[in-house]
Order: sequence, then C-alpha cells, then structure tokens
Amino acid sequence: MEVMTNHGFRKTIKYLRAFIIISLIGLACMLVVLLGILGYAKILGAPPLAVPQSTLFFANDGTLIGESNSGQKRYWVPLEEISPNLINATVSIEDKNFYEHNGFDYKRIMGAILADIKAGAKVQGASTITQQYARNLFLEHDKTWSRKLHEAFYAIRIEMNYSKEEILEGYLNTIYYGSGAYGVKAASQFYFGKNASELSLAESSMLAGVPKGPSYYSPLESIDNAKRRQGIILNTMVENGYIKEATAQKAKETTLTFVGEHPHKRVEAAPYFQDAVKNALKNQLNLDERTIELGGLKVYTTLDLKQQQNAEKQIEQTIANGSEIQVGLVAMDPKNGHVKAMVGGRDYEISPFNRAVQAIRQPGSTIKPILYYAALSQGFTPSSTMRSEKTTFKFDDGQTEYSPHNFNNKYADGEITLAQALAVSDNIYAVKTHLFMGAETLINTVKKFGISTKMDNVPSLALGTSGVRVIDMANAYSLFANGGKKVNPTLITKVEDYNGNIIFESNQEPEKVLDTAKAFVMTQMLTGMFDKKLNGYAKVTGNSLIDDITRPYAGKSGSTETDSWMIGFTPQLVTAVWAGHDVGKPITLTAEKSYAKNIWANFMEESLKGKPVKAFSPPKEGVIGVYVNPENGKLASKDCPVRRFTYFVAGTEPTEYCTDHLEHKEDKPSKKKEEIKDPWYKRIFKWGA
Repeated sequence: MEVMTNHGFRKTIKYLRAFIIISLIGLACMLVVLLGILGYAKILGAPPLAVPQSTLFFANDGTLIGESNSGQKRYWVPLEEISPNLINATVSIEDKNFYEHNGFDYKRIMGAILADIKAGAKVQGASTITQQYARNLFLEHDKTWSRKLHEAFYAIRIEMNYSKEEILEGYLNTIYYGSGAYGVKAASQFYFGKNASELSLAESSMLAGVPKGPSYYSPLESIDNAKRRQGIILNTMVENGYIKEATAQKAKETTLTFVGEHPHKRVEAAPYFQDAVKNALKNQLNLDERTIELGGLKVYTTLDLKQQQNAEKQIEQTIANGSEIQVGLVAMDPKNGHVKAMVGGRDYEISPFNRAVQAIRQPGSTIKPILYYAALSQGFTPSSTMRSEKTTFKFDDGQTEYSPHNFNNKYADGEITLAQALAVSDNIYAVKTHLFMGAETLINTVKKFGISTKMDNVPSLALGTSGVRVIDMANAYSLFANGGKKVNPTLITKVEDYNGNIIFESNQEPEKVLDTAKAFVMTQMLTGMFDKKLNGYAKVTGNSLIDDITRPYAGKSGSTETDSWMIGFTPQLVTAVWAGHDVGKPITLTAEKSYAKNIWANFMEESLKGKPVKAFSPPKEGVIGVYVNPENGKLASKDCPVRRFTYFVAGTEPTEYCTDHLEHKEDKPSKKKEEIKDPWYKRIFKWGA
C-alpha cells in the first residue's frame, strides 16, 4: 500500500514537473510573441492619424461657399478648443482609466470575455478610447475577433507613438455623433449651434451620450432616451471626481435648446465655379481626388459673391423661361486674372456641363480685335482704309471661291477705316486684312493671347469660325485691358492642409506679351462699338446699349448662325458672355440674338455700381492722340462737323487734313451737317485731349 502511494506520488510529481515545464515554455513563447509584436510595432513606427475631413471652399471675402465629402461633416479642432466639460464627460463614460492604462483596460477585457462566453456571442465591449480611435482610423466596425485583434495591434502602435492628449484629440475629432456629424466640432454646431469650446456641462453631458447609439440617444430622436443617458454620464462624472453632486443635479435640470441643423448645409453658391476649382486642384496642383474630397483642405478662391449673384440674376431675368438658349459667363480682374464670377449654364441640377470652361464654340467677330492687333504690327493704323463691298475671293487658281457677307448684306461700297470697320464689324475688311497678312499671322497671334484651341488655316478664320472657350476669350481681352500683360485665369489664391499648413499660394507675375502702345490703340478702337460717331453705312454694333451704359467701355460683339457673344471691359473688369444652343441649332429669334449683349451690359453696370468711373489711360509714351474724321481717317480741324479723338502708335498718325466739309460747304452752303454729341461720360473722359 505504501509502495503504491509512493508510486502515485512520484507520478504526480512527474506530471506536475511536466506541466510546469510546458507552462514555462508556453509563457516563454508568449513572451517571445509579445516582444515580437512590440518590436514589429516599433519598426512600423507611428501610424498616420490623418482622417477624412470635409474640404472647404471660400469666396474672396472669406465666406464659405461650399464643402466636399458627400454631405458628411468632418472638421478638426485642437484639444484646447474643446470644452473641458465635454472632455471629462467623454472620458468618464467611455474610459475612466484612460490616463492610467497603456491602451488596454485588462479588468474590463476579462469582464467582457466572461460575458461573451456566458452568452455564447459577442455581446459586451471593453474597448478603450485608444482602441476606439484605432477602429475609427483604420478598421470596420464589425464585431469579430479578427477585427478586435487588428484593433489591438493598431492601439499598441498608437500608444507607443502618441501622447494621451494627441490620442484624445484624435478620438474626439473622429467619433460619429449622428446626422452626418463626425467629430465634436460638427456635432456641437449641429446640436447646439455653437463651437465645441462653448459647450456647457449640461450640453456636454448630453452630447457625450450620443455616440453609444446616435439613432437611439440623439435628443432629436428621443429626448427621453437622451436625458436618461445624460443622467448616467453625470453620475459617472460625480463618481470619478470630475464634478460635485449638486453640480450634476443642476445640469440634469437645465433645459437645453437644440438646433438640429448644420450651419453649412449644401451650399448652392456658384456650383459651376466650384467644379472648376476642383478641376484646378486636380490638374494644376496635382492633388488626387481623395485628397480633394476628404483631405480637410481649406481652399481660398477668387470668387466675388456679389458679382456671382449679379451674374446669375441677370441671366435669369434676361433669358425667357421657355427659351432653350444656354449661356456661359466669365468675369475677371484683368490686372491679375482673378475670376470674379462664372456661370456655366442656366441650371446646374439639370446640366452640370460647364459651358464657360468646357464648351468650344465659334467666337464670330470677337476674334477681330486679335486680328487687328496683328495688323497694327504690320503697318495698319486706325485710319487705314479698304473698300467694303460685296466680294468673292478666289483661291487655288480660281478653283475655290469664298464669298463672306456682312450683316444684313450692308456694305459701304467705298473706303472705310479700320476703326470704323471694327465698330460696325465689317466682314469684308476683316477677311481682306487676314489674307493680306497671311493666315499664319492670326494663328500665331491667337496663341500669344493664350488661346490654345486649334485654329483652322482658312480665310473664314478672320470671322471666328474656329472654336474657343469662354474663359480663354475673357483672358485674351484682359491683355487689352491691362496694357499687354499676360495673366492666366486664376480661381485659387491659397490652399491649406488640415493642419493649416499652406501647400499652395498664387503668386503669378504678369508677363508682358503685347506692345503696350498697340494694346492701348486697340483698346481705344474697341470703344468704337459704343460711339455713334463711327456710324456709317451701318450702325455700330453696340448701338442698342449706348443709352444703358454709364461709363466708358471697350468691347466687341460677335455672332454666327449658332452663337452669340459679347466681350467687353473697363480697367477694373473684363467679362465674356456666350449664348446659344448646346446642339448648335441656329438662333432664330431676334430677342435671343441680343441675350449676350444685354446680359453683359446689365452685369457690368451692376457690378461696377458705386466704383470709380475709370477711363483707359494712355501709356506715358508710344502713342499720340489726334482728332480725325471717322469716315476717312484724316486729320480733322475744329471746323469739321464730325470728328473723333483717336489714338495712334506714335509716328503712324495721319498727316493729311480732311477737306470734305469744305466741299460740302461749297455744294450746299445752306445746310450744316449736325454734329453728334457725346454722352456725358465721354465728355468727361476725352481720351487725354
């Protein structure tokens, strides 16, 4: 019996020794695994804490005009700008030992494991704030052991590399509070209409209860559930030493007012402009789409909200409701290229296609100022004359014919000046000039003006038969307005990342590409479309607008069978307007043919209201101004019934005096040709005379 007992004892000792050895091996393996995990986490280093945030777009006065991220509200606010009440309430209810543990609350974990085993399913959570933050950053929210293991590993990396304050800040900026609000800033604005730093204890304890179940504990869903949850949180704050019992009771009894609305709902301001800005972020700044949509950028733009609203108003009021006409408008500051307003169509919801920057349409006669600038470089002057008459041009040894026509088939049937040809938009003069210089001249000059679309080497190019973009034409005319300096259409002045670091700032320096004197001479000739003195066999093209404008403008209209244009400027603002059908259908109604002009005139007048009336100042050297008879371009004496003060490149001014009035006086001494009086603003700004 004793032998048996000794044998059994030795056997027990043997098994115990084996168990201890196996346990030690197991512990050693676990230690090795743990050290391996920690070592691997250390090697990987700090995980990036950048989270999806809304990108915000601002007008030039700092007003928010839009944001990205599909309606989700995601912002980032520093910990010091979050109410201590909300911080304490969150830590108290979510993770009371947050400041003591290393990312894991082992007592809570064991309790959760026992509860799960008892229930036979994953029913209780024990995640710390660090673990929840890891889940918000990197993982899905499914309740599986695989996800929990990954969550634990990320939590280790976070705790190894970031302070408790950084972790808490990140958590509070990423947690979901319902109704599309991610983070405390969006949540405090949505529920209480205030910043996170301004939340009271009552508001903080109410808000801290929402993340447990936004659809259940939101005060906007059930005030009773929300109040019960608030009470629990206030009680834990008392237990954990954050507040006194009396303070908690006062907070429970406080009546709260809820807003239930994001301060920045879907912003409707300038949707076409915002699309163009996003395109610029992608193609000019080389940012990827995810960064643009979710990078938390702050994008400061050139948009002038008042001018934008004015543009939209003028289009809506001018175009008849039943009309199928579409429109594109771009307004720019010619000094720096800043785009002040942009309209790409009549209804963004129906058609987001941006006709201001995407559509390529025939510019018609608005191409002529560029043609005539080239002509000034080849010896032409405002007084250069050619015959305007019905003409058929023949090419290829007479095999090919081209017969351009003037509007309404009206011709001078005699000599007209370049200045007059531009004012009445004579097509014969334009084609003759184009053919005289050679087609390559206009093609190369168009490129100098920043127009990149393909130009066809054909006689009709002088009449604008090759397509252009509205924004490019606005930019081209800005070179006339600013004295020949090339600027690029600019939509963005500055971009900041989610940390406030500047990643882009516009600093383009205007580049002189045109001769200043010739640019000014062209600008002065472009005032002719509003000057009745240049009426000849046809009215000036701006005749219908003369009585509606109150300051000096330069500009040019243009039309084809399917397109209607008006581009004009002052020293402060250049605006291009196109109107037409998307499908290229002919514009047949008389009213529709005048839409572009009327929109332009009304927009310019309203946008410049209250601003200084500025004339186009001649350069200090390189030009000379003289009075000429606008019908023949010769010098006009004081006795000439009709004379116009006209600028020329110095050395090209006419030297021969007009004697037509003397001949008229001899033939008809009893009749005097009535002089046309200038409008008041032209009498004030007499071109330096």
